Amino acid sequence: MNELELKYGCNPNQKPARIFMADGSDLPITVLNGRPGYINLLDAFNAWQLVKELKAALGLPAATSFKHVSPTSAAVALPLSPELKKACFVDDVPGLDESPLACAYARARGTDRLCSFGDFIALSDECDAVTASLIKREVSDGVIAPGYTDEALAILKTKRKGGYNVIAIDPDYVPAEKEIKQVFGVTFEQGRNNFRIDRELLNNIVTKNKDLPDSAARDLIVSLITLKYTQSNSVCFAVDGQAIGVGAGQQSRIHCTRLAGGKADTWWLRQSPKVLGLPFKPELGRPERDNVIDGYINQNEEDVCAEGIWQKYFTERPEPLTQADKRAFLDTKTGVALGSDAFFPFSDSIERGRLSGVSYVAEPGGSIRDDAVIEACDKYGMVMAFTGMRLFHH
Repeated sequence: MNELELKYGCNPNQKPARIFMADGSDLPITVLNGRPGYINLLDAFNAWQLVKELKAALGLPAATSFKHVSPTSAAVALPLSPELKKACFVDDVPGLDESPLACAYARARGTDRLCSFGDFIALSDECDAVTASLIKREVSDGVIAPGYTDEALAILKTKRKGGYNVIAIDPDYVPAEKEIKQVFGVTFEQGRNNFRIDRELLNNIVTKNKDLPDSAARDLIVSLITLKYTQSNSVCFAVDGQAIGVGAGQQSRIHCTRLAGGKADTWWLRQSPKVLGLPFKPELGRPERDNVIDGYINQNEEDVCAEGIWQKYFTERPEPLTQADKRAFLDTKTGVALGSDAFFPFSDSIERGRLSGVSYVAEPGGSIRDDAVIEACDKYGMVMAFTGMRLFHH
């Protein structure tokens, strides 16, 4: 099959819509279930590239959760602590520790659960039953993977009343070297971004502290590969083999950093004792708990601890999470990796990163204010590598 008709394009008024191979060859995907849409497939193809590259770079199964052509997170298969399992709502998943792929997706989905609501998933390896059971319980639009066990496929086919999008992709498919798209009737052409991200990219360490352990290099690689498939401008915080905060599509670098840092802080704070101990009503579903936790941490639209409101969510009134509580908890966190898809033009992103536990930084370098950025890293004992390569993605 070299063509797949779609219901519509980005919006219902954009018809007709299809994907096809211009050279007449077969599409590299097979739709095993459901009817994916235009945006689903944009997410699927970008997400697949990300996890395939992560697996190749680090040798570990990888997963990502995508929304609107940017990852909410990406992660490689590392075990989860009891606190992280509880924060990600996976402490009750049977067999989780025996499935590296499920651990990767639990991390990716659990990082920014608000933004992952209705995600499209990519898995680097064959989807097993444990991973499928984890996917089944979340609100999601679809999944792409190189294959599925019979049990996993049977589980996924029961999701969304049988309409869940399940796509298999040929893992050996290599696209053409040139990419072509049209905007406003004008054809754009460019070479594919085949730039390889690996440990060697981090050799140019420009700070006084040059101690870059393997775990930090791994996290910087996770950050940079995530950025390669994130709508620019973009900044990514990563630790323990997963992206914990992605700031995408902002016009200024510091806004990217603030957005990503805020998400990283929320991820950290979800694992704090007060949040883990919230006395939720047992009938409250996971999506609603996500909203309440975000409100509890960030004091957003409603005060979930206020009289007349807490009764909707909790069996008893919780103590508020104060600014002092948050700062005291976050000040204990270090070892976070910070990547940027272009140079930091000012030291403000370093100052913001420090507040979220950043110890390691990777960015292209090349700003006229590189010296000020290096000086800020040196002030906090950070390690910073200049990669020499911009990673814009549009």
